[in-house]
Amino acid sequence: MTTILTHSELNLTISRLAQQLIENHYPFTETCLIGLQPRGIFVSDQILNYIYLSYPELSVKYGKLDITFYRDDHRVGIRAPSETNLPFSVEGKKIILIDDVLYTGRTIRAAMDALVDYGRPAKVELLILIDRKFDRQLPIQPDYVGKSIDSVVTQKVKVLWEGESNVVLY
Repeated sequence: MTTILTHSELNLTISRLAQQLIENHYPFTETCLIGLQPRGIFVSDQILNYIYLSYPELSVKYGKLDITFYRDDHRVGIRAPSETNLPFSVEGKKIILIDDVLYTGRTIRAAMDALVDYGRPAKVELLILIDRKFDRQLPIQPDYVGKSIDSVVTQKVKVLWEGESNVVLY
């Protein structure tokens, strides 16, 4: 097991990603943040907290999107769906999809399929904490990247939020 981001590096990465969003989308009047269930919401919650700490007067539209029934990878076993909570219209908005790890691109494809069932956004951008840049199966690239890593198919990336949060490769 190799540590990719320590606790302090993870916090610094989250703050940098939030700052990039602030630079590009302040005051967030036409921009909505959407965390992808289940693991992307941990990243999106952290990003949103940082934005509110920096600019408490802002009102950022924030939602959570479950893509379980849009997946095409037919994972082994039954996966219980999570909650989708989009308390705003995505029609004509700039959407920032947020997830923890980008690998094959299939999760993001499923997220875009799910998103259009809620309306037609003006623009969709992608924020990823960890980009596993090899073995992409679809032509999907992030707009905001916490850290890019080289890894092989047999390795897994795990973002640990319990206790001393960090990111490991095993």
